Amino acid sequence: MFAWYLAPLALAAEYVDSTLGMGYGTSLTPILLLLGYSPLQVVPAILLSELITGLLAAGLHHGVGNVSFRRGSKDLRVAAVLSAMSVVGALAAVFLAVSLPARTVKLYIAVVVLVMGFLILLKRKGGLSFSWGRLVGIGAVASFNKGISGGGYGPLVTAGQIVSGVGAKSAIGITSLAEGLTCLVGVITFLALKPGTSWTLAPPLLLGAVLSVPLAAFTVKRLPERSFTLVIGVVVLILGGLSLFRALS
Repeated sequence: MFAWYLAPLALAAEYVDSTLGMGYGTSLTPILLLLGYSPLQVVPAILLSELITGLLAAGLHHGVGNVSFRRGSKDLRVAAVLSAMSVVGALAAVFLAVSLPARTVKLYIAVVVLVMGFLILLKRKGGLSFSWGRLVGIGAVASFNKGISGGGYGPLVTAGQIVSGVGAKSAIGITSLAEGLTCLVGVITFLALKPGTSWTLAPPLLLGAVLSVPLAAFTVKRLPERSFTLVIGVVVLILGGLSLFRALS
């Protein structure tokens, strides 16, 4: 049965994600679980919809000029580095997930996200010089977070690029591409290890999410770069604060 009522939820979540580079899985996964769906229904559907919409969003952001993925461009190289770091971070997460307490992981992610938010707001007016070293380090940390807890990827990758000297609008498009490629690995893993996986949630999620992507791309295009950086900094700071509160409580 086509769960049509999930499409508006996916549309809203993906609009935020494709506009700010964060929020799709973080907001949609707990809602679907509260509606009574099992993790084995939710996770593969989220991964598949993020794969499709991530690549679509990256293409549209490129098309309207928010980011450049032309061959040899810096934006494309940044996306390639972040995608490669996803593999490194995931491997590190596998080795440490069994030994780190869940509360420690949550506190660690919250503190890192908070620091990123503060750095964006502090450095917004002065600007930041580009650094491959910062980018590689943040890419590894973000993918480690994704592998060990299922969250913390979008806020860190988006904020981390800005802290590393990447423009806010480019950071959104790059995050979409990197997360789409990361989700491709997850979908392939599910197909290989769980051939009987249910994909019934994927169609309504895809319908809603795909419809939101063009609107998000044009929203990013119309916002001034400095204002957009401010919005991202504030959102990341709020997310970090909420995560810290939940971890401590």
